[in-house]
Amino acid sequence: MTKAKPFEIPKQWVLESYRQVRSRKGAPGYDGQSIEDFEARLRGNLYKLWNRMSSGSYMPPPVRLVEIPKADGGRRPLGIPTVSDRVAQMVVKRELEPRLEPYFHTDSYGYRPGKGALDAVAITRERCWRYPWVVDLDIQAFFDSIDHDLLMRAVRHHTQERWMLLYIERWLKADLVLSDGTRRPRDRGTPQGGVISPLLANLFLHYVFDCWMDRNWPGVPFARYADDAVCHCQSEAQARQLIEALERRFGECGLTLHPGKTRIVYCKGGRRRGTYPNQSFDFLGYTFRPRPSRTRQGTLFVGFNPAVSRKSLKAMGATVRSWRLTARIHDTPETLAEAINPVVRGWLRYYGRFNVGQLLRFLSRLELRLARWARRKYKHLRRSWRRSLAWVRRIRTARPTLFVHWQALYTGSVAR
Repeated sequence: MTKAKPFEIPKQWVLESYRQVRSRKGAPGYDGQSIEDFEARLRGNLYKLWNRMSSGSYMPPPVRLVEIPKADGGRRPLGIPTVSDRVAQMVVKRELEPRLEPYFHTDSYGYRPGKGALDAVAITRERCWRYPWVVDLDIQAFFDSIDHDLLMRAVRHHTQERWMLLYIERWLKADLVLSDGTRRPRDRGTPQGGVISPLLANLFLHYVFDCWMDRNWPGVPFARYADDAVCHCQSEAQARQLIEALERRFGECGLTLHPGKTRIVYCKGGRRRGTYPNQSFDFLGYTFRPRPSRTRQGTLFVGFNPAVSRKSLKAMGATVRSWRLTARIHDTPETLAEAINPVVRGWLRYYGRFNVGQLLRFLSRLELRLARWARRKYKHLRRSWRRSLAWVRRIRTARPTLFVHWQALYTGSVAR
């Protein structure tokens, strides 16, 4: 008679979790195994993973640490689990997330079903019209600072499933493998880049920040996307009191507000405009600041509105340069469009939602790059910028939907 496994984890859960991991792709972990390598022995790998998780013997392997450049010149540490570990984390995430979702705050927008960054930008825009002061929060090294004991206390509040608790605790303690191969043990934090990390981070901040704000500052609305948050205040004094209270609260929970990046921002007109030092802030790739606007009746006024940030434009410019269009002289206009359209469409869908004009000015420079590409590709265009630009216009007139940015620039249709 076959002895039953201590944990009832259906094999179907593991298979469905693998399919989700595969759809997200991702880089290999410390073992160098890619998704394609894992798939080469799929049945055996999934069975081994299910067997170990069901028996309680699954031990998460170390997490590969990589650092990616940030827009401000710093570097962001990312932890990349192995493929099999990402599947295991997905099994737990799929079971834990539905239990947590009903409890999460309405104004928590990060990594949640049916919510997104643009929802947070939209509600922040509306509240900036109603509240004259904003506290722009920045939590220093948040993902590296999460207190394991406090986090596990929160997890136990929502589930008593032994296998979930067992594996979450093991994931929190899994070593990091540095680029030189050395291992670093961990007693705090959850690696940014893990499948389950965003869910655990949301749960941690749900109790540390969201619930605390509702209890202690019910008149201060906020929008939070993971560890990025803004709060709206009625006065500068209230904003200063809030920062002081948050410093104490976060200190009690093992977190620190970044002293150089946490700011009070003034977002109204009147006498303070032109005298207060901070009159803009960045949130989720958008810069909020005073901008010329019009009422429905056409009256011009200055409103506090979002548009694509300089950091985002700088990152997009780096992406365009990485395409090295002038070196792709063997491409046709069709293959060129096939390569760049998905990226540009993504920019338009995200940054085209609010004040699209700045984004369109950036995209208009793509015309010059296409003209430069045409000069390199076609001999009869090499001596004349005027001819190469005219060639681009002819293609655009004949096939206005070939490049996505043409539709936005010349027909007013922004990709959705």
